Amino acid sequence: MRLDCKHVWPYISDYIDGTVTAEERRAIEEHLEHCEICSAILDSVHNILVLTADDRIFRLPLGYSERLHERIGAELEKAAPPNDGSG
Repeated sequence: MRLDCKHVWPYISDYIDGTVTAEERRAIEEHLEHCEICSAILDSVHNILVLTADDRIFRLPLGYSERLHERIGAELEKAAPPNDGSG
């Protein structure tokens, strides 16, 4: 099984939780060896989980959520295959 970015991202949380199959884990790890973007996303999600498990409360900078959603949307568009109008 060979994965690209758009296939890895939905599995990030399950990968961290250890709930992916052995085949999925191998494919994800193979992809992560060569993809800096997905490796950074994995690290970021892991850091978010660590931070949200922390019982201290902190405020996000103003506009952070909007910028995050815009960035994720832009990355998803870049990772999506071109639409050739056939489908």
